[in-house]
Amino acid sequence: MSRKINSVAVLGAGTMGIGIAGLAAEHDCKVLMLDVSMEAAEKALERIVNGRPPAIDTPGKEANITLGTLEDDLEKIADYDWVCEAVIEDLATKRALFDCLEPLRKDGSVVSTNTSGIPLRDITAGMPERLLKDVCVTHFFNPVKIMKLCELVPSTQTDPEVVDAFRDYLGGVMGKGVVNAKDTVNFIGNRIGCFWMLMGLHAATHARAAGLSQERIDALMSKPMGLPPTGLYGLIDLIGLDVMDFVGKNLALNLPKDDAGRAFTKFPAAEQALFERGQLGRKSGGGFYRVSKLDDGSKKKETFDLDTGEWRDAEVVALDVGADVMFDDSADGAFAWGIMGGTLAYAADLVPEISDDIVNIDRAMRWGFGWSKGPFELIDAIGPGRFAEQCRAKLGHTPKMLGVLETAGAESFYTEDGRSFLGLDGKLHKVPAE
Repeated sequence: MSRKINSVAVLGAGTMGIGIAGLAAEHDCKVLMLDVSMEAAEKALERIVNGRPPAIDTPGKEANITLGTLEDDLEKIADYDWVCEAVIEDLATKRALFDCLEPLRKDGSVVSTNTSGIPLRDITAGMPERLLKDVCVTHFFNPVKIMKLCELVPSTQTDPEVVDAFRDYLGGVMGKGVVNAKDTVNFIGNRIGCFWMLMGLHAATHARAAGLSQERIDALMSKPMGLPPTGLYGLIDLIGLDVMDFVGKNLALNLPKDDAGRAFTKFPAAEQALFERGQLGRKSGGGFYRVSKLDDGSKKKETFDLDTGEWRDAEVVALDVGADVMFDDSADGAFAWGIMGGTLAYAADLVPEISDDIVNIDRAMRWGFGWSKGPFELIDAIGPGRFAEQCRAKLGHTPKMLGVLETAGAESFYTEDGRSFLGLDGKLHKVPAE
């Protein structure tokens, strides 16, 4: 059976639900958006049209959206090609909704859950074979309209035609960069990105003890590494310590027993204290940083000093270094190696666990986290040989893909023209079109 998506029922009108509904409506897809009450659905539509930024760019496209409630209108999903569950990140809630929707959807429809890290197998365990063949994870990144990445995660039982239908619609219609991920905790982007953040807080604790300021830590973890200007603390302020706490608990439950990330699922003491008193980040008016508007209209940025427990004026730090700083014998170098070197090594050990190839990993980090180079592209830039030697000296082992590269006698993960990449089999393969 050939699958075609021309309509979508979005179940849940929170931040992700309105983003998905708005993007689909923008591309003239018929949309049904359901939430817990009509009032909630109407408020969601208002955010789609008038939010900052709006989820729809073209005035009038909101006419493609029909509103309803989960209690009274769920049976209407029978008229839609794609049923997209986008409720809260709670396993029991998602499973209960799947139990309700499965008997109501039409034959040939496709189903997805928008989850940032709950394994699909946990959501669908024990459910009918019909659903298991038709379901995937479609993990959009927020804001949906702006972020290019969408991770597509099938189960071992998902019909290949369903995967093709999602890929055609997500990439061909919505314009997303679709990455093939596996049904592992946090998939690709968040598995590596959240390791970088959580492990980074611990590395930063040691760096502060060695004399680095929080602002210098963020400066090192931005332009020099080809990362967004938020740095480490600034990115966590944007996401929120409450979200990171949830991520850590999810990782503690679901990471493999021997995974390096298990050592970093809890906050260091200073960050735990912030979390416990509700100093979560931008959403709470300030976390590691806060910005206030002065009487003259100018803005003042302050830093919450984790070592003194007091607010102070933020420092301005300008650095003229690159990613090579991680090889320096200095406090800067030790920190840069600890967080960035550790993350690159972690990524190099995750093939084929989270992805069958390096290309999907690199694209996930570029499209989902704003890295200018993905992990393997960055290793190529700094030199795989010396990176492998540093891993052996500092970490005591050679990460898996570095071992593949050395065994193959290759000098880089990608050919100079960027058209081929090194596979797990030690052979070159054509880089697939984006």
